[in-house]
Formats: sequence, structure tokens, C-alpha cells
Amino acid sequence: MNIQVCKDTNSIGKAAATMFAAEIINNPRCVLGLATGSTPLPTYNALIELNDAGIVSFETVRSFNLDEYVGIPRSHEQSYYSFMFENLFSRVNIKPDNVQVPTPASTDLNDDCVAYDAAIDAAGGIDIQLLGIGHNGHIAFNEPTEVFPFGTHIVDLTESTIEANTRFFDCAEDVPKKAMTMGIGSIMKARSIVLIATGAGKAEAVKAMIKGEVDPQCPASVLQLHPNVTVFLDAEAASLL
Repeated sequence: MNIQVCKDTNSIGKAAATMFAAEIINNPRCVLGLATGSTPLPTYNALIELNDAGIVSFETVRSFNLDEYVGIPRSHEQSYYSFMFENLFSRVNIKPDNVQVPTPASTDLNDDCVAYDAAIDAAGGIDIQLLGIGHNGHIAFNEPTEVFPFGTHIVDLTESTIEANTRFFDCAEDVPKKAMTMGIGSIMKARSIVLIATGAGKAEAVKAMIKGEVDPQCPASVLQLHPNVTVFLDAEAASLL
């Protein structure tokens, strides 16, 4: 892993955006793996600025998002589909047909999972994947478990993850209890990975990810086995290293 400690979230956002911009400039038809939540917002804001300045064009870029809630429509303001269009896709020149967010809507959700992995493979795989990390070490919605899940799958969200997402809903009861998420194997297929973690609340998870054993009880620890991972931290997130 390449560990970079930056002074603040804006610095992290610009550094991560530079890596994504370089990928796009070098390969205008690249495939991006994207994430939702507050952590990637500075990165997306920096990419929007680069797009506005004419430095980076998303015109032929394709993207796949990590995950989506089960049980709420795309039109819901808290769906990850809505999040991505509000915070990135509607603000850069990416073609709507070139963006993919998991859509758990079939009568058999497993069919949706298989189809999503097949779509990623058909696009040539993900060139650069953006990740955050949960307080319990989860990446995407891959929660601590006994074995690393390989492909895209349906997961029951843990109480800690539901609690962390409650701030986006009126109350905890409104937070979806399931999600469709890329699996660990799907994520590890990406040719390069960028993970961002900020704040003291992520310090324990960051320590386990970097210094702990590779263990599905800390899903992010599997990144130790990937050949091309860059981790951007602020001082608080790096405080236990």
C-alpha cells in the first residue's frame, strides 16, 4: 500500500482527484469505480472543477458504483443513484448511458447481482476504484463476516452501518436494512484502488486495515493483497499507525 497523510479533507480530495484525472487523460475511455457518502465529496468537487476548466473530459468515460440500497426507488432522494447525479454526474459531461449504479429491482435479486458483475466484465473491468472505509472496516457494504464474499451480492446491513446512515434519513426505522454491493472479489479486480479515510473515528479501522492480519472480520484488510492501492488519510485517521 502507498500511504499518504494529508493536512485536510480538501487536500485529500485534490490528491485523489488528480489520480482519477490522470487515469482519464491517459485513457479517455477508462472505467471508473465510484463510491457514495460524504467521504468522496471533496474528490468529486475537485473533479468537477477540472471538468469546468476543460482539463478533464468525461465524455467517453464509463463508471460503475459500488452499491445501492434495496427497497427504495432510484428517484428517492437518499438513493445512491440520486446522490451520484446530484453530486457528480449532472455536473460533468459524462453521458447518462455510461453510468451504472446497482439496481436491485428484479423479483430475484441474485439475477441483478450476476448481471452487474457481467456488465463490469463486458466493459473491460474497472481501471481505478474509489473506496471509503466504515468504522467496522467495511468497504462498500461488505460487512465483517466469516469469509470474503466474491461477487456482487445482497447483504443485510449491520446495526452500526444502519446507525451511521441514520443521519441521512428522518429516523433509523427509515434506513433500508439491505443493500446490493460489489463483493470483495469484484473490488479486488480493479486495476488500481484509491481509499480515503478521515477523522479519529476511522483510526481503529485504518490500523486494522494496514497493520492487522488479512481477516474478513475487517474486510478492508484484504487490500493488503492488492498490488496497486493508494490510501489517503488525514492526521486523525492516521493517528494509530
